[in-house]
Amino acid sequence: MVPTASLMDPRDDRRAPLAHALLRCVEWLASDECHDTDDAGLVAGLGRRLLAAGLPIDRLALHLRTLHPEILGRTVAWSPNSSVEIFDREHGIEASADFVHSPVHFTMEHNEPLDVRLDRREARNWTLIDVYRERGLVDMMVRPLNSGDGPLSAVTFCTARRGGFTATERLALERIVPALRNLCELRTLRKVELTLLDTYVGPVTAQRILAGRIRRGQVETLEAALMLCDLRGFTELSNRLPAPRVIALLNDYFDQVVPSITAAGGEIVKFMGDAVLAFFHDDDARAACATAFRVALTVLDNIDHRAGEERLEAGIALHYGAVSYGNIGSGRRMDFTMIGPDVNLISRIQSVCGAGFHRLLASPRFAEMVPESQPATAGFHHLKGFHDPVELFCFGAEGKKSTRQGR
Repeated sequence: MVPTASLMDPRDDRRAPLAHALLRCVEWLASDECHDTDDAGLVAGLGRRLLAAGLPIDRLALHLRTLHPEILGRTVAWSPNSSVEIFDREHGIEASADFVHSPVHFTMEHNEPLDVRLDRREARNWTLIDVYRERGLVDMMVRPLNSGDGPLSAVTFCTARRGGFTATERLALERIVPALRNLCELRTLRKVELTLLDTYVGPVTAQRILAGRIRRGQVETLEAALMLCDLRGFTELSNRLPAPRVIALLNDYFDQVVPSITAAGGEIVKFMGDAVLAFFHDDDARAACATAFRVALTVLDNIDHRAGEERLEAGIALHYGAVSYGNIGSGRRMDFTMIGPDVNLISRIQSVCGAGFHRLLASPRFAEMVPESQPATAGFHHLKGFHDPVELFCFGAEGKKSTRQGR
C-alpha cells in the first residue's frame, strides 16, 4: 500500500501531476459551478476530470438514497463518450435479488468500503445491477457516502483496464470521496427537504416556506379558482369496513383526485378527512376557472371508471374568490392554510352538493367565468353563515347525476 502522505507530497515528482489534478477535482466539487449543476452534470463533470487526471475510469456511478414516498433513491451513471444514465429506483427494489446480492447494496447496508475484482472467482458472490452489466469491467471500488443519520448513499469507480486499479490509483480515488460525500450530503438533504415539503404541504407552499415566510401572521391575499372534492358515503363505509380496507379505499379515491389536480398546476391545500381542498391560480381568472372546471370533470370521470368492488362517488364544489393564505398556529406548531369568506362559501356549496345529490355545483362568480360550459341554475339556497340565499349552478348531465349513497 502506498503511504497516504506520499500521494500529495509535492517533493515526489512522480506523483505531483496526479496530486495537482486531484486538488483541482476537490476544488471543483466545492465550487459554485458544481453546486449549481444537476446530478447528471455532477457525475459527468467529475468523470471527465478524473479521466483527465490519468485515472482509468470506465464507469462512475452515484447511488443516492433519499426519503420519498415513492422513490427509494436515484442511480446516476457515467461512462466516457456516453450520455449520463439516470434511474429513479422505486421502493421494492431493495427486495429484488439483483440488488440484495450486489456490492452496492452491501456497502449501503453495512457502511463499509468494498473492492471487487470482477475478473476473479470472488465476483461470483455478487450480482451486477443494470448499470454495470456487459461493460467488460474488471475492477470495482464501492465507497459509502455516509451522511450522518440520513439514508446512506454510495459511489462506485470502475475500470475495464486489464489488471484493474493500481494501489496509487486507489489512493487517489479515496482522496476524492470525502469532498464528494460532503457535496452529496448537501444535495440529498436539500432534496429530502423539498420532497417532504412538496409531499406534505405542496410545491407552492413549500416555496413560500423555503423563502422564509414561516412567522405566524405572515399571510398574503390571492385570487384563485377554488375546488372542494368530497367523497360520498364515507361514514357508512368506515362503519361497515375494517380500518385497513377503509384506508386502502381512501388512498384509491385520492389517486383518482390528486394527480389530476397537480398535473394541471393546482395546489392542494388540505386533506380534510375524505375531502380535498385545492386552488388554481392564474393571472387570467377565466383561465384559472377553466382549468378547475376541466379538472373537476376529469376527477368525476376517473372515479366513475375506477376498478374495484366498492363503488365510490364524489361531489365537487367550485368557486372563484379571494383568500388569505399563510401561517396560523401557536408557538412552534404552525399550519400553512387558507382562510376567508370565500373558503367558507365553497365549504357551504359543497354541503349542498351532498344534500341535493348534485355531483358538481358552482358559485355565480365561477359560473360566469366559464360560460362556454353552459352552466344552468340549480336554484337559490340558504347557506349556513350567509344572510342572503345564494344561487348555485350545475353543468349539464355531470352536475345533475345523483349519488346512490347518503352521507
